[in-house]
Amino acid sequence: MHLHEGAANLLEVRGLTKIFGTLKACDSIDLGIARGEIHALLGENGAGKSTLVKMLFGSLEPNSGEILWNGQPVHITSPGVAKKLGIGMVFQHFSLFEALTAAENIALSLNDGAPIGTIAAKARALSYSYGLPLDPDALVGDLSVGERQRIEIIRCLLQTPDLIILDEPTSVLTPQEADKLFETLERLRAEGKSILYISHRLEEVKRMCDRATVLRHGKVVGHCTPREETASSLARMMVGSEVRSVERPPAEGMEKAQSLLEIANLNRTPATPFSIPLRNINLSVRAGEVVGIAGVAGNGQGEFFEAVSGEVRQPDRASVRIRGREVGGLDISGRRLLGAAFVPEERLGHGAAPRMKLSENLLLSRHATDGKAFVSRTGMIEANAIYSAAQRIIGMMDVRKSAPDPEAASLSGGNLQKFIVGRELDRKPAVMVVNQPTWGVDAGAAAHIRQALIELARNGSAVLVISQDIDELFEISDAIAVMHNGELSAKMPIAEATYEQIGLLMGGAEPGHAATAHIAETAEVA
Repeated sequence: MHLHEGAANLLEVRGLTKIFGTLKACDSIDLGIARGEIHALLGENGAGKSTLVKMLFGSLEPNSGEILWNGQPVHITSPGVAKKLGIGMVFQHFSLFEALTAAENIALSLNDGAPIGTIAAKARALSYSYGLPLDPDALVGDLSVGERQRIEIIRCLLQTPDLIILDEPTSVLTPQEADKLFETLERLRAEGKSILYISHRLEEVKRMCDRATVLRHGKVVGHCTPREETASSLARMMVGSEVRSVERPPAEGMEKAQSLLEIANLNRTPATPFSIPLRNINLSVRAGEVVGIAGVAGNGQGEFFEAVSGEVRQPDRASVRIRGREVGGLDISGRRLLGAAFVPEERLGHGAAPRMKLSENLLLSRHATDGKAFVSRTGMIEANAIYSAAQRIIGMMDVRKSAPDPEAASLSGGNLQKFIVGRELDRKPAVMVVNQPTWGVDAGAAAHIRQALIELARNGSAVLVISQDIDELFEISDAIAVMHNGELSAKMPIAEATYEQIGLLMGGAEPGHAATAHIAETAEVA
């Protein structure tokens, strides 16, 4: 068992196994986390990471093996038991009530009967002491995603855990917010807290983590010290082979190419009290071009996607044109018939019906465009044709599954994402709009998806990518714009953009702000 600088392990797992039907999601896993260390848990989608941490937090019970806490065997039968031991967890997808204040959300998880004023005061003091300032009286629905994550972290810290499990903690943060989080984690480590850190962002793993355990197909395949590795070597350990780097060949003749997606003066009033109004958005995406939209989640990207995809129609406004045609009055199927394809942010429940098979989900999204292939002249569904198409997509995207045609909900998040993206790529659309293409997807699959989007564009399609991953946007985009509070900056060529400039715009700086202008000038001089 590996120890951190000779310290005793706070938590150990020995031979931990979890079986679902015939699938061993976790297969005899051994792991030790020392006091005062940040320990990375790495692996591809479906490697067993989520299953393992759910057992540590009491959301799942293992079939065999044991968990030791401070050297003593324990049975963690529920999250309540985990919290009493001193294990806290901050999930990737937050569990907050938008209509309640930050303090009220925190109070719901503490269950100690303390007055709300006392909880608010403690939360405020703790948040400022850790450099994560929080207004306990603010309504969650009015907060940015970065501020919501602070609530999750503060309510976890108020439970005084000795071990904190963080699942993809920087996926919704600006670079500046991520730096602040890293400072907080370093302080927690200095105080003797242990952190189990799950992330697909390997550069931040190298920066933050003392040790790493790598899972592949449910088994531990290696331990390492991330600082002694490269991002490529970490990815190779996870995948078992070299991860192909993404190549973005220059776009030829872009200036003369036709605009296949045009958005002019797009405005939208809020649909709910917590929706973001869209204000005078203008954007064009040309044939052969990948345009990236950066922004912290919750700044209008969802509302923008709904307007472009046709989930929300605006028949009286000529604000969206696809291949030269006004589509304000067309629904998603009508826009698909014009050659457009759409991948929403939320894969389970939005991109796919959870309890339906992959082939059935394929039929739901393609019946309008592939009716002749999937439905006979007599109106009967061609089950074999649909199944064959689903298997083609599964093979193309290397979707890992436990049955030939499983329900969508049975796949890991990353594997379901691969299927949904592949389902749209398979049509070879003229216009592709993707919201968070690789969120929660491992390094190898992310590279595959990104390369596929670039190749689609270079074959003459217009590709619009909405992403909170700045590294991703700089890797695949020909031009980039930033969405903040329902407004979109002018797109700038990727060669002229800098990380600092984009990060400041994501944080709300005006495009002509002195800070961004200074950074741009500095970058040009450099």
